[in-house]
Amino acid sequence: MTEKIQRFLVDERPETPCLVVDLDVVKSNFLQLKEQLSEAEIFYAVKANPAEPILSLLRDHESNFDAASIFEIEQCLALGVAPEKISFGHTIKKQSHIKRAFDAGIRLFAFDSIQELEKLSISAPGASVFCRILTPNDGADWPLSDKFGCVQALAVDLLCQASDMGLVPAGVSFHVGSQQRNPSVWGDALAKSAEIFAATAKRGVTLSLLNLGGGFPSQYKPPMCELSEHIKAIKDGLRQYFGDSLPRIIAEPGRYIPGDAGIIQSEVVLISQKSLNAEKRWVYLDIGKFGGLPEVLDEAIKYRICTPHDGEETGPVVIAGPTCDEVDVIYEESDYELPLNLAIGDRVEILSAGAYTASYSSVGFNGFPPLKEYYI
Repeated sequence: MTEKIQRFLVDERPETPCLVVDLDVVKSNFLQLKEQLSEAEIFYAVKANPAEPILSLLRDHESNFDAASIFEIEQCLALGVAPEKISFGHTIKKQSHIKRAFDAGIRLFAFDSIQELEKLSISAPGASVFCRILTPNDGADWPLSDKFGCVQALAVDLLCQASDMGLVPAGVSFHVGSQQRNPSVWGDALAKSAEIFAATAKRGVTLSLLNLGGGFPSQYKPPMCELSEHIKAIKDGLRQYFGDSLPRIIAEPGRYIPGDAGIIQSEVVLISQKSLNAEKRWVYLDIGKFGGLPEVLDEAIKYRICTPHDGEETGPVVIAGPTCDEVDVIYEESDYELPLNLAIGDRVEILSAGAYTASYSSVGFNGFPPLKEYYI
C-alpha cells in the first residue's frame, strides 16, 4: 500500500468497502513492462480494470488495448483510442458484435475454431486473424487452458483456411495462465508457436504475428518471482525458437498493470465462533465473492490482508463475506491467521486488489451496491 493511498484513507475516511488505486503505480508498472519487454507491443487487457482513469493514462502513454467485448472496444474508442490500437482478443463473439467492431475500424481479431472463423469471414472480410492455441498452465493460480484455444494441428489447418476465406492469417496467440508462478512455461508455449509458424510456412502461409498473452503476476500470497524472471524466460524462448527473425510480437498484460496499484478497504462486520471451543474464529467482512472478490473461488487468489493490529498475536480464522449466501466464504482452507485483538468495526486492507475486483463486482446481489472506486 503506497503512502498516497494511506493518506487518502486517513484524510477521506471513505465508506467501505471501496477500491483505491494509485495511478502512479499503474503508470510505473506499464512503463517497466514496456521497457523490459521492448520486443513487444503492449496491449493492455481492458477486462482487468476498465476504469476510465486507467484507460486514459495508458492511452496517453501510447498503450494498445486488448478488448474482450464490443463494449470494451466502444469504451476505448470513446476515449479517443485509434481503432488500429485495439484488438478484439476474445475467441467467442456474437456475429453482430464482430460487424460492429469491423465497422468501427477494428482489424485484428482472435479465433480458435472454424465456426468463429466463418463468422469473421462474413462480418470482418479482409481482417487479420490470429489463432489461440492450448498450452499448459502449470504454475498458474488462475488457469486458462480449457475454455479457450485449440490444439496445434487444428490451428495450422485453420490458419491455412483463413486466407481462402478472405481473411489475413496473421499468427498465433497463447496464454500461460493468469498469475503464473512458473516462468519456465513460456518456453513450451513458444516452442509450440514456432512449430505452427513452420508448419503453415510449408503449406505456403507465412505468419507474421506472435501474441504472448498475459500471465505477468501481482504480489499475493506466497510471494511471487520478479517480473524480470518472466521477461528472461520469454526472451530466451524467442531467441531459441525464432532466432533473429522475430515476427511482430504483442503482449496482453492485464493483472500486472493495475494489480499492485490498488487496495480494497473493508470493515469487519462480525467475529464469531461456531462452538464454545472452536479452533477457528469466523471473521465476516463487508466484501465477499459477489462484491469484488470472485477470484477467491476455490481460494485460487490469496490476497495479503493488513489490519490495525498487525504484529500482535494471531490465531486461525475463516474469512467470509457479508451476503446471505452459503458460498460467500473467502478463505477457509488456506490457513489464514488474523490478530486476536481484531474487533468488530476495525478496518482492514486487502492488498494488490487493483485488478479483477471492481470489474467483477455484482450489481445489487442482496441489495449491496457495486464496489466503490477511487483513482488517485
